Amino acid sequence: MIKVKARSNESVQAMLKRFKKMCEKEGLTKDIKRNSYYEKPSERRRRRMRKTMKRVSSL
Repeated sequence: MIKVKARSNESVQAMLKRFKKMCEKEGLTKDIKRNSYYEKPSERRRRRMRKTMKRVSSL
């Protein structure tokens, strides 16, 4: 769970910006976008294979 505590004299916009940056760093926004629509099991397998091949080829 991501928590953002207010710093001294920090505006709400600055806190929101820090929160968004933390969400991005945790990969939360990417996960939400990926789950926003149905992905067929075959597409999921294909995506995982591409990710695996990319990781293997970079070694």
